[in-house]
Amino acid sequence: MDFKEVYKSKVKSIEEALKLIKSNDYLFSAQAGAEPVNLLENLHKIKDYGVKGVEIQNCLPVRNYEYIVNPEYKDALFVHGWYFTPALRKAQLAGNATFTPQHAHIAIWKKLSAIKDRRKVLLTTCSPMDKHGYLSLSISNVYEKDLIDAGAHIICEVNPNYPRTFGDNLVHISQIDAIVETNTPVPEANLVPYTVVDKKIGEYVAELVEDGSTIQLGIGKIPNAIAAELKTKNHLGIHTEMFTETMIDLIECGAVDNSEKTLLKGRSVCAFAFGTRKLYDYLDDNPSVIFNSGSWVNNPRIIGQNKKFISINSALEIDLTGQCCAESIGSMQYTGTGGLADTVLGSQISEGGKSIIAMHSTAEITKEDGKKERISKIVPFLKLGSIVSLSRNDVDYVVTEFGIAWLRGLSVKDRVNALINIAHPDFRDMLKFEARKNQIW
Repeated sequence: MDFKEVYKSKVKSIEEALKLIKSNDYLFSAQAGAEPVNLLENLHKIKDYGVKGVEIQNCLPVRNYEYIVNPEYKDALFVHGWYFTPALRKAQLAGNATFTPQHAHIAIWKKLSAIKDRRKVLLTTCSPMDKHGYLSLSISNVYEKDLIDAGAHIICEVNPNYPRTFGDNLVHISQIDAIVETNTPVPEANLVPYTVVDKKIGEYVAELVEDGSTIQLGIGKIPNAIAAELKTKNHLGIHTEMFTETMIDLIECGAVDNSEKTLLKGRSVCAFAFGTRKLYDYLDDNPSVIFNSGSWVNNPRIIGQNKKFISINSALEIDLTGQCCAESIGSMQYTGTGGLADTVLGSQISEGGKSIIAMHSTAEITKEDGKKERISKIVPFLKLGSIVSLSRNDVDYVVTEFGIAWLRGLSVKDRVNALINIAHPDFRDMLKFEARKNQIW
């Protein structure tokens, strides 16, 4: 087979590629930075082609695409999100988007079972084809390869700016329906400077991470601060849903060498990556980082095979019994569940594993009158309508800038005391009063 000729036969314009989408198709957009941004910038135009009843499942979209922000297109293209952004929150209010509850490792299989009679189409981005006819799914393999294995049609942008990565993330040219060649820069997420409060939280978390642990860490001010404090550790390993720039720093300083991992020793494991050009350059042609399917990477049974697996996550709010809300503000869907429960449950299976919820003790909100107010993130009860992202049964450590609370195996009475001790001092008397008033013991 002449792979170059096969490739050429599948190259199309954006308009030609979009005309392959049929009424009632179910589309999937690759996650975050792997989105085919040129296709998605024009996706709303399928309405002009007479297409109706299409639905699209996305996760962490990086741009405010017209089909998301403009409800005019909802009859042609309705949006489902696994992880909300500001644009998706507005779209939900406008009636042209909805949230899909899920655990990351089984999200795609649940969705496929719900749409089993519909034609599936994956819209994704790949790095250029190699001499054997294979293209890499580059920086996301959360659900993309699982969709391909399930027989989804593939419309992809091929972009030389995307890194060629390794793992169970290759697609052969013979499997692809249409290719759109693009040269758009890879979407980036810059590191956010962390605060003194974040640093203190990072110091407490670092106390809990032993040498030889395998870690899961996300992106943001607190994870960045934690990564900085882990640089003094030895023989750490990485098995994480999201690979970030701070992990490069841990590898280059010698804290991470993956030498004591149980699975894929010597390799860092992830399902997707999102960050700056520095991150993408590091990943390009780098066989030390493996991109496996999210159904494998986030599977608690797989995670638990790593000894001393440390799951580090955050929450928007936690009640005095340990229930965590990590994705909504009251009834308003704010982000998503992601891999939170997956990695926490995996840590509990792991020999010597720990799960850590790291969060500020307070948050500042803007009231209806425009005034700012500081509130406690440790509360007697979650806000009305809040989503319980993590059951109190599965919470081990909670860390704030005021210390560490160990909840595993504790009664409600002891949990209340432990959490009040790490709440902001200004709110401790209120929390004690509410605990007594509502018999939270």
